[in-house]
Amino acid sequence: MRSTLVALGAFALIAVPPAVLNAQTSDGTPVASVTGKGSQRTGPNSQLTGEDLFDIAYATDPQISPDGSTIIYTRRQSDIMTDRVVNSLWSIDVASGEERPFAGNEGAAFGARWSPDGSRVAYVSTQNGGAQLWVKWMDSGEAVKLTGLPNSPMNITWSPDGTQIAYVMMVDDNAPSLGSAPSNRPEGATWADALQITDLVNFRADGAGEIKPGFQKIFVIPATGGAPRQLTFGPNHDGGPLSWSADEARVFFSSNRNPNWQTDPVEADIWSVDTRSLGLVQLTTRDGPDSGAQVSPDGSMIAYVGFDDEGRAYEQTEIYVMNADGSNSRLLTGDWDFSPDAMEWDANSRALYVQYDKRGETFVARMSLDGSVRDVVEGVSGGGLDRPYTGGSFSVADNGTVAFTGGTATRPPEVKVTQRGNARYLTRLNASLLTTKRLGEVRAITTPSSHDGQEVQGWLTLPPGYTEGTRVPLILEIHGGPFAAYGPHFSTDNQLYAASGYAVLSANPRGSTSYGEGFAQEIDKAYPGQDFDDLISIVDRAIELGIADPDKLFVTGGSGGGVLTSWIVGKTNRFKAAATQKPVINWTTQALTADGTGYFGLYWVGSRPWENPQKFWDQSPLSLIGNVQTPTLVVVGGEDYRTPVSEAVQYYSALQLAGVPTTLIRVPGASHAITARPSQSAAKASAILAWFARYAEGWEPGEPAE
Repeated sequence: MRSTLVALGAFALIAVPPAVLNAQTSDGTPVASVTGKGSQRTGPNSQLTGEDLFDIAYATDPQISPDGSTIIYTRRQSDIMTDRVVNSLWSIDVASGEERPFAGNEGAAFGARWSPDGSRVAYVSTQNGGAQLWVKWMDSGEAVKLTGLPNSPMNITWSPDGTQIAYVMMVDDNAPSLGSAPSNRPEGATWADALQITDLVNFRADGAGEIKPGFQKIFVIPATGGAPRQLTFGPNHDGGPLSWSADEARVFFSSNRNPNWQTDPVEADIWSVDTRSLGLVQLTTRDGPDSGAQVSPDGSMIAYVGFDDEGRAYEQTEIYVMNADGSNSRLLTGDWDFSPDAMEWDANSRALYVQYDKRGETFVARMSLDGSVRDVVEGVSGGGLDRPYTGGSFSVADNGTVAFTGGTATRPPEVKVTQRGNARYLTRLNASLLTTKRLGEVRAITTPSSHDGQEVQGWLTLPPGYTEGTRVPLILEIHGGPFAAYGPHFSTDNQLYAASGYAVLSANPRGSTSYGEGFAQEIDKAYPGQDFDDLISIVDRAIELGIADPDKLFVTGGSGGGVLTSWIVGKTNRFKAAATQKPVINWTTQALTADGTGYFGLYWVGSRPWENPQKFWDQSPLSLIGNVQTPTLVVVGGEDYRTPVSEAVQYYSALQLAGVPTTLIRVPGASHAITARPSQSAAKASAILAWFARYAEGWEPGEPAE
């Protein structure tokens, strides 16, 4: 559950292919090879390298059985032959820690969910073709494919008696048509493809590309197989997570069924559908997004999340509880200044388990129905390739045992379990790699902002084997979102930078989440706001601590961090070089070309571009291009629809015309995440390091920017 509908960032080598990026400067000089000096595996190397990214495994989505005896989790591991991250399912015996493969030997497998009695597990697998719904019996180990669907099932949810499974699936629709092509094509002739016609406000989605006409709908299928039945219909999206009523008569879901759903994206309500009559009931009606309905085990209550839409880019999500018929809704988190990422009822229907972030770290709390809260799990961690601020996940057994993904800044997420307050690791996915590699220590760092004295926190990754009192080059790493937060979580980029001798400062300026709603809202309608002051203040603190070399400062960041990187180099010449990744450069073009067309202008700037063009320009980094002298690398995914490629190209072109040293890197096939493939993640980090090395010596700024 996200506190904002659309985020900018919000966000997986024996040998790396030799031409992953083929990045070149304007004179044709390569920016960097992938590994710099050929394979690092020709001899021992205690430093983390790009080749090592293929060896790192990550645990996600741990699902504990109702009796607390077994955990099924998704393991994300890179395949060097296909250069892709592959999902497989593994089971763990909680008592002994014994681990066994569960599914995924023949195709990807993920999304495991236990039946209510713990006898079966439903999951999604691509074995024998496209993504389909499978069920495995735990006593026999037999697995059966239940569906032959045209599109992947999502949000799979068992009925309370275990006889049915509900899921969400995209149902294809007809594309709009205008006129027709000539009909007299001769037999064997090759003509051009048909015209591409759309009438959708958002006709592209990051990570999915061009949107095929269709709508997400809810289905139900017998748990032993049979024909699926579609439960919801109409020109709108009906989404999960799903939840069943205690008598299996209704399925609860979230949907924006208003006629203007395309241009009012911050809107959704809790609905239910009768599984027999298909009758719909709307349970919430406020102006704002209500979602995540979860029926209590005793069937009497529904917990859900939402907020009142005040037209701001960030609203803190609140937890509500209402009766099963939608009556008597009440706010549960009025005095709790945090935003839930996930929640789950306890077995006796007296409390909720809630995952949330506090000062960059992730916890699971037990929240009673009177609103009292106590933490039961700390150190929740998630991520993958360069995902340092994803929060991980958890599940709870009937006896209160909590399974979760946990790790540290130097240990990628593993499966952990907490029983009676004692947490322990159940997996050691990267033990062989981490015993041979020296990783950079990560320390918390705080400072008052020069703007108003408000505390700003960050996390400082030191070079492996750092000697106290030694000054080293510093990379300021700025997170995206911008409504997100760095914490002490494993980051491949930061560790690769540190292995090259840099300290890496991952800062949380105002606008970052997990420091209270007020702190996050300080950039509303003003972004980048005072983030420049916050970031420069915490860089100065790293210098004061005797760690950062003031003459060797560098800056990078992606998405919202790309916005701030571009803003910073338009405000100061203190940084030797910069790398702006997937930035927003021009808020007018961003609002009209990104995959949040109905959202960005109104909620981020406060109007449509033509209504207040000066404000859009004043908040655009492109407006500062005349001040920029810092050599600036521009990086973007070749299929980024969140901060479209055109944003990066605008900035690159402007830098070229302004005579600023620059190079453009487009990552082929990559969406907003940029580096879903291991070789590309390694290549991108190597290119940024090579860019910084190029300008570490021999370039001096001119007059300071105004």
